[in-house]
Amino acid sequence: MNTTTSTLRGLANVSFFADDLDAARAWYADLLGIDPYFVRDGYVEFRLGDHHDELGIVDRRYAPTQGGSSGAIVYWHTDDVATTFRRALDHGALVHDAIRERGHGFTTASVTDPFGNVLGVMSNPNWVENATVPNA
Repeated sequence: MNTTTSTLRGLANVSFFADDLDAARAWYADLLGIDPYFVRDGYVEFRLGDHHDELGIVDRRYAPTQGGSSGAIVYWHTDDVATTFRRALDHGALVHDAIRERGHGFTTASVTDPFGNVLGVMSNPNWVENATVPNA
């Protein structure tokens, strides 16, 4: 596997929140013309485009609210969520959503940067599987 030394290696997942997950699932399936590839209680996920980018729809009851922001969250893949999360906190970010093991090799966390933006980080096996890093 090719890797880089960059902390944020690439876009891993965009998560939207919905009060009615079933309605959101049906709406996005119709809009996109595809069914979600992954479904679990409180979450559905679509893979989109040439790089299988992930669009997750999350039941709003799971939306992080500690930081005051809970719109769409963009998650960047990182090989070490704990280290990246700690580094952001050491640089003045605040916890938005603590480190969470999501199962199947997925781990997420998010911080609110000093400017009010939410930065999500994720360990994402799908991203690694589909990543292509040019050889130097």
